[in-house]
Amino acid sequence: MGLILDNKTYSSRLIIGSGKYKDFEQTKKSLEASGAEIITVAIKRTNIGQEKTKKNLLDYISPKDYKILPNTAGCFSAEDAIRVSLLARELLGDNLLKLEVLADKDTLLPNEEETLLAAKELVKLGFSIMVYTTDNISLAKSLEEIGCISVMPLASPIGTGQGIINPEKINKIIKNANVPIIVDAGIGTASDATIAMEMGCDGVLLNSAIAMSDNPELMAEAMKYAIISGRKAYKAKRMNISPIAIPSSNKKD
Repeated sequence: MGLILDNKTYSSRLIIGSGKYKDFEQTKKSLEASGAEIITVAIKRTNIGQEKTKKNLLDYISPKDYKILPNTAGCFSAEDAIRVSLLARELLGDNLLKLEVLADKDTLLPNEEETLLAAKELVKLGFSIMVYTTDNISLAKSLEEIGCISVMPLASPIGTGQGIINPEKINKIIKNANVPIIVDAGIGTASDATIAMEMGCDGVLLNSAIAMSDNPELMAEAMKYAIISGRKAYKAKRMNISPIAIPSSNKKD
């Protein structure tokens, strides 16, 4: 079974972002190469119809073929995030939303208090919230309990490409969760995505790792197989780790 979000099943467990590509054509080609069925769009930064005189991403990527997941990137308060969320619903006619409320422009870390406030209000307004958050284990549980459909802890700060620097906390969030846990932010290359999936994450969301590589389409394809490989390894379960060498062939009498 694939990734289930808002009562819909997606065969791919990879979600990609739409920012930082050189143009919409490259965005489209990278999305196709990635095998992802969901692409997230920053409503404050990307035109999907709110600016009639500019190029529209939806002219290149059709909502008939892909799930367009609006996000509130660039918001620094619950009030702003709620306003942008309502605009997204008006533009797309959908309640599925990725919530981001940032603490500041330097670290781009989630603002925990404002994220929780925004999530509570948006759930009341009927949104299906996938929420970007810190690796705070108790906060992750609180976000689930108020009705968020997916919790998305960062692996490392946005755009850094550092990979998963907090595996212990991510593991604890996974073990405590009853909703999909999707690693969001910090993935740098295919091996990082594989590790996230081997840990038991339900999916990975990434953007810069593809868009900022020398060959976005090729990296997108690498991410496709990284996610598949990591999920298969997770289901297969790795061998036990031994402190001493063990012969790989059976001992003969």
